[in-house]
Amino acid sequence: MSGRPTSPESSGPQRREHPRPSRLSVADIVRVGGVGLRTRPLRVFLSALGIAIGIAAMVSVVGISSSSREDLNQTLRRLGTNLLTVSPGTSVLGAESSLPDTAVEMVSRVGPVESATAVGTVEGAWIYRNDHIPTGQTGSIAVLAARTDLTATLGAAVADGTWLNPATEKYPAVVLGAVAARRLGFGQARPDVTVWLGGRWFTLVGILRPVPLAPEIDSAALVGWDAATTYLNFDGHPTTIYTRARSDAVTQVRSVLAATANPQHPEQVRVSRPSDALAAQQATDKTFSGLLLGLGAVALLVGGVGVANTMVISALERRSEIGLRRSLGATRGQIRTQFLAESLLLSVLGGLGGTVLGVVLSTVYASTRHWPTVVPAWASLGGMGATLVIGVLAGVYPAVRASRMAPTAALAAV
Repeated sequence: MSGRPTSPESSGPQRREHPRPSRLSVADIVRVGGVGLRTRPLRVFLSALGIAIGIAAMVSVVGISSSSREDLNQTLRRLGTNLLTVSPGTSVLGAESSLPDTAVEMVSRVGPVESATAVGTVEGAWIYRNDHIPTGQTGSIAVLAARTDLTATLGAAVADGTWLNPATEKYPAVVLGAVAARRLGFGQARPDVTVWLGGRWFTLVGILRPVPLAPEIDSAALVGWDAATTYLNFDGHPTTIYTRARSDAVTQVRSVLAATANPQHPEQVRVSRPSDALAAQQATDKTFSGLLLGLGAVALLVGGVGVANTMVISALERRSEIGLRRSLGATRGQIRTQFLAESLLLSVLGGLGGTVLGVVLSTVYASTRHWPTVVPAWASLGGMGATLVIGVLAGVYPAVRASRMAPTAALAAV
């Protein structure tokens, strides 16, 4: 035996080690995925537009709804939710009842009541811009007798001129609600401006701002309680009593108002809370917003189908690129990653554009309605999350299909 050491070459056959493919970094994935987008800008724009329309619709609907809700909340915080109204109902036989002329004083005696005031409908009196207007063209403007503390109880404000005071309430002076002033064509109240009311001239002393908790005031002409009795044959019976109660006692006050306002016939009295009507309106707005969100989701789905279609066509058109990359050592996983990244980038572009567009639309619409602009963060983040999901779902099939192309078949198809 010789003492020569056995060389490694003579120890037996050796396994050949194949070089392991390098992994793509995040920057490489983004760069490779963006190649297809840069080469087909028009197609990319149209595909991203479908995603953008869906996201913009969803974000703007949520933003407009949130802005409207915030405006309502600010209104209720400013005007309060402790306002109750008392009005006459109907008798057992269906005839219209009336409130006693002492109802306001009786309601004011209830302990938790902070203030109470009233208006009364003046029957047979109509208001016109001048005495040349035909009798039938009333503009649906009611003439109401009002007490001087009405604006304080309602939280109403004067847009121009002044409100009725102890002096003017006894004379032919009138204050118009916001809608009534617009229908009559008045924008300012001056001492030389008069209207034809109840067959005589009344001086326009003021115009009110809109009253959210009492919209019936907006389309009314308000004259003093004493003046209505003196000049318009007002019978002195209130038709609506506005009551402010302590916030912690609204329910208790509401339960006794009917019996207090009309002790003889409490069943013929209606008691309501105006803020409840606003809340019901908000609930209706939520239902409408849900419908619009559904339409936005459909638009987003259509946009996702457009992205999937774009990616499938892109895979077919780029078979030579796929074959060349596979021939140079790109793995199926890298091809899948490339096309999936391209789909995600396409969806993200549409999502970013749609989110920005939705915020802009919400801001513009809210500013036209004089609402505070509120776009919840979850709406924007949810929109972007939806685009990522759409991008993944739309890109999976084209990515898998592209990765399954054999290099020789892909090159031979060119």
